[in-house]
Amino acid sequence: MTGTAVRPGRPVWVRCCVAAYAIGFLEGTGAHAYFLATDGLSAYNYAPMPVQLLFHALLPLDLLVAVLVMRGRPVAPLPAAAVMLMDLAANWSIQADEVLAHPTAYLRPVGLLPITLFGLFVVATALPLRRSL
Repeated sequence: MTGTAVRPGRPVWVRCCVAAYAIGFLEGTGAHAYFLATDGLSAYNYAPMPVQLLFHALLPLDLLVAVLVMRGRPVAPLPAAAVMLMDLAANWSIQADEVLAHPTAYLRPVGLLPITLFGLFVVATALPLRRSL
């Protein structure tokens, strides 16, 4: 199959999912690129070393997933879900205590809340989207 996943012959829900995946993963790419450009390799020094390495690895991984999904590759949703599960696990592992202590502080449109909502969306839609691509 050639072409993109958003071509007119695809169901609307598939085009919407692909667009949401692309926007989310490209935003993640941009965020990780920004943190690397502004703070260098010490951008995530508040986190344990494995989490720091994951956050740096998300720069190319997010971009790869975005490209795969925009190209309409059926394999794309599965690595997308894996990337989001790792990202969620890492973010929640370093912020869970603070969320439990001050839950309303995390009800904002940046940070943990949108990452969690996007991650849940990707995980919930990965298998149906894979079948439809």
